[in-house]
Amino acid sequence: MFADAVPLVAPADILAQYRLSNPHSTEALTAFVRQYFAMPTESIAAPESSTGVALAKHIDLLWDQLTRSTTSVPAHSSQLPLPQPYVVPGGRFRELYYWDSYFTMLGLVASKRTDLAENMVHDFAYLIDAYGHVPNGTRSYYLSRSQPPFFYAMVGLLNPKDQVASFARYLPQLRREYAFWMQGAAGLQRGAAHRRVVAMPNGAILNRYWDDLDTPRDESYREDSQLADRSGRSTQELYRDLRAAAESGWDFSSRWFADSSALASVRTTEIIPVDLNSLLYGLEEAISAGCARTGKRPCAFEFRHRANVRRAAVDRYLWDASAGVYRDYCWPQRVQIKRLSAATLYPLYVALASHAQADAVARATERELLKDGGIVTTTLITGQQWDAPNGWAPLQWVAVSGLRRYAIFPLARSIACRWIKTVEREYKRSGKLVEKYDVMAIDRPGGGGEYPRQDGFGWTNGVTRKLMASYDEGPDGPNDTACAEACCPGN
Repeated sequence: MFADAVPLVAPADILAQYRLSNPHSTEALTAFVRQYFAMPTESIAAPESSTGVALAKHIDLLWDQLTRSTTSVPAHSSQLPLPQPYVVPGGRFRELYYWDSYFTMLGLVASKRTDLAENMVHDFAYLIDAYGHVPNGTRSYYLSRSQPPFFYAMVGLLNPKDQVASFARYLPQLRREYAFWMQGAAGLQRGAAHRRVVAMPNGAILNRYWDDLDTPRDESYREDSQLADRSGRSTQELYRDLRAAAESGWDFSSRWFADSSALASVRTTEIIPVDLNSLLYGLEEAISAGCARTGKRPCAFEFRHRANVRRAAVDRYLWDASAGVYRDYCWPQRVQIKRLSAATLYPLYVALASHAQADAVARATERELLKDGGIVTTTLITGQQWDAPNGWAPLQWVAVSGLRRYAIFPLARSIACRWIKTVEREYKRSGKLVEKYDVMAIDRPGGGGEYPRQDGFGWTNGVTRKLMASYDEGPDGPNDTACAEACCPGN
């Protein structure tokens, strides 16, 4: 919370008073902080009365509760101003977050709140114009990293009947974000890496997560410092890998660990992730389409070629034909990482997979990832929040949306139904929608990670609302009641 505290006087004056008063005891330090800083409050929660309110209606009511406007911010605050109102996730997350927002916006559109969705796209375009990329969140301490690049998908939501028109409208920002992710790619030698790009053995460029800083995260300073003290590793290397994992959004998961049970073995910058490269393929396709719509034929050809090259590289390095799944790749060791995660579904989400590959991924998903409450994040239980037994709203949507692209409707419907019932069950029990859920023992909420479970909650609201609308009105499934009866266990 201290990273979000607002200094009440100039920082130089606070430092001078700190040196003068020397507040070393807990009591003295607490009094000092109260005197010189305004501490943040949690963003919040539910409408005053949610008892007896149907889940979809409850979500519709939450949007205004979670909407913020910060066209100006206090002097010396870590918060970044934004031109338009936006929706925050909830709980400790009091600002706009990057990849969370796409999944929130799915629900805004389903709730017929396109006004807020359009405002948020405008805010993200502003961030790209102002900073050259979308930061992890709208705080100054997040400017050194981004998050999974969903901006092109947000843009596509604004005009579902003609997404290309939206890509053309936001083409400058799409290209600027792409340049951020690809900085340093030109002339990179095979087997070398620079920031977020890696030159593969065959010369193709794939991407990794990164952070421009190698210090403890401001928002998790104590946790990072304590881990470094006991890790035995180079602190700069460790901090960079922790920060890169935060850029991935999966903070933290055994996906990023050399030793699946040890956070101190985090090695994010050594990994070529299937989800990131799938999204950049989607961005390349969106830019190509936007260029074609605006008559920029050389640009359209260039980005279609870039997408084709990336697709071939993903097939070569990330596709495991023997297991029928996509895997992350450790580029210094030139080996696939033999751990399965829900990220294997991202190539389906962006239509990068062939139909044969999609069928194989579907079989593996049903066999290893599908649980009573939805899709599990990984197959390992480690105590980290982005591992089993937790399920997360964004991964449910990626799975359902991807499977539907390839007409694998029964599995998509089953995942959607299980997730809807998981969220409904907790809502009936506590009156809340929360950040994550235990999809293996469906009578308890999700856990693990660095902080307590958060409620609110932006992307859970968004994905659940969208899935409920899809399976009430969609052409490939029955209404929600029939869906639940047919697909969900324990009803």
